[in-house]
Amino acid sequence: MKRTPERILALAALAMSVGAPLVARAADPIKIGVIAEVSSISGAAIPQAAKLAADEINAAGGVNGRMIEIVEYDDHNSAADAVRAFQRAANQDKVHAVIASYVSEVVLALEPWSGRLKLPMITPGAASDVISQRVHDDYDHLKYTFHGYLASTFLADSVCDGLKVTGVNTLHMKTAVVMSEDAAWTIPLDAEYLKCLPKIGIQVLDHIRLSPDTTDFTPIFNKIEGLKPDVIVTGISHVGVQPTVQWHDQQVPIPMIGISSQATTSTFYKDTNGATEGVIYQTVSAPEVAVTPKMIPFTNAFVKRYGVTPAYCGYTSYDQVYYIADAIKRAGSTDPDKLVDALEKTSWSGTIGKVEFYGRESPFTHAMKVSPEYVSGLLVQWQGGKQMTVWPSEIANAKMVFPAFVKLPGK
Repeated sequence: MKRTPERILALAALAMSVGAPLVARAADPIKIGVIAEVSSISGAAIPQAAKLAADEINAAGGVNGRMIEIVEYDDHNSAADAVRAFQRAANQDKVHAVIASYVSEVVLALEPWSGRLKLPMITPGAASDVISQRVHDDYDHLKYTFHGYLASTFLADSVCDGLKVTGVNTLHMKTAVVMSEDAAWTIPLDAEYLKCLPKIGIQVLDHIRLSPDTTDFTPIFNKIEGLKPDVIVTGISHVGVQPTVQWHDQQVPIPMIGISSQATTSTFYKDTNGATEGVIYQTVSAPEVAVTPKMIPFTNAFVKRYGVTPAYCGYTSYDQVYYIADAIKRAGSTDPDKLVDALEKTSWSGTIGKVEFYGRESPFTHAMKVSPEYVSGLLVQWQGGKQMTVWPSEIANAKMVFPAFVKLPGK
């Protein structure tokens, strides 16, 4: 067939029309949906940290030339809104993975949808043991969910480990009242508290579960004061400002140590007008303490961009963008089943330690491994408006200091 100039131009145009979509697809962004409670003290850090990680990855060339795009959704602290956002992320926005929520009720509502829509999902902050237990019990359908923070049982054990050193050995504490909000994540947390506190030598005098809608904590604190415990062991996340302010203003003479999610960001000091002074909380990362070589650079970058230290779920969200990108690179694909397989093989040294996930045989399938080799806890105390690490001793940068109104055992 004779190749006239017109035919050559036509063939070139055809080649360009066939090749153009292939080139476009090769450069399509990797979309990571982020569903979070953006108006809450803790939840705001989730999309902020994710965007910071994406910008860093993109500045370094992306993943095999593909840029990371964060698609953000506000679930307004509503499981129903979160489900609608997840469906939109999968069906309309065509995201390849989702980082979702620090609220256990939200993640538990999303978990079956992750299975139905075959969309990999990682939570940066929800803690309920049920999240990973469901994956274990129905792996074939729910394998798309990963538990990217410490499960509640592990959180309680971390608090007890820290209390054994700081509370029992150092301050000679012998009695406690457990005070937790009534939520999905505190059911296994409190169950483990009631087991591990006696094991370290602390008798539990009472176990109080309070409504997250509580605004006046006076009757609760009055009851606790009447029992005269050496410490209040906390499990609070959705509440935080009110009990802390009232603890301070009412001069409750008992130290508060435990889980206090809102206290993990410097925003909390301002929101409580400094009432958080002396409160000790468990976390997996803290400003100014090099838990890993990546911790302080991330914290500094976050503070520079947003003006506050990241909440606990900011550290995990940041790491998750990185190891999702790493999993996609290792899988050579965004296919959900290949991505799940790659995520199961994750071994990522991030801001909080080395992240690996328990396997299918564990009752905590797809939960983060917890040990000094992987990720473990810290106790951090608010001192002089700063978050200072008081345990473990090998990385602590401060000794415990309490407000004058707090009466320690034997004093």
